[in-house]
Amino acid sequence: MTGQVRTVDGRVAGRRGQATRQKLLDCLSEMLSSSPYRDVKVIDVARRAGTSPATFYQYFPDVEGAVLEIAEQTAAEGAALTALVQNRSWAGRAGWQAAQELVDGFLEFWRKNDAILRVVDLGAAEGDKRFNKIRSKILNSVTGSLADSVAELQSKGRVDKDVHPAAIAASLVAMLSAVASHQKGTTAWGVKQADLKPNLALLVHLGITGKKPTK
Repeated sequence: MTGQVRTVDGRVAGRRGQATRQKLLDCLSEMLSSSPYRDVKVIDVARRAGTSPATFYQYFPDVEGAVLEIAEQTAAEGAALTALVQNRSWAGRAGWQAAQELVDGFLEFWRKNDAILRVVDLGAAEGDKRFNKIRSKILNSVTGSLADSVAELQSKGRVDKDVHPAAIAASLVAMLSAVASHQKGTTAWGVKQADLKPNLALLVHLGITGKKPTK
């Protein structure tokens, strides 16, 4: 954990306090995997962390405040997805590799953070601007980097001039996030995970380059 961490009343938390705060967040994260976040109570989080509700309230105003903190941490981790797009070559086999690594990154990020991302999606769908802002933070940087990739290929005459880079990028990112959030559900459609990745990568490559990949 970096930077100063403050309590609700503005005091700077010491090392022990920071550890307690993070333990509360970790326990809440675990509970979100099995319970709707609105059903989670402060006393349950505190008990699981081996502390008291009074201690919880030193660091968070309520459960929703703690959920938002977890979501912000997740969004910070999601910034790493941009590295899968920036300064990548989309020519030849390198383009196919880039598409596969982007798909792998999205699927893994969603698997790792499934519980909190479901809460973020729910809050955003309900019109909560705080959750919508966090969701946008996770996806916008990747969208911008993909749009830059399409625009660069377009400037070199390798992508049709009628293609709108931002529209293509936004569509691809929306597809990736939607599929990533429904990975378990795809098995009900008879789709194996082993088949999901290469087909998603094919769609990404086609979307960016307009061509089938060189494998």
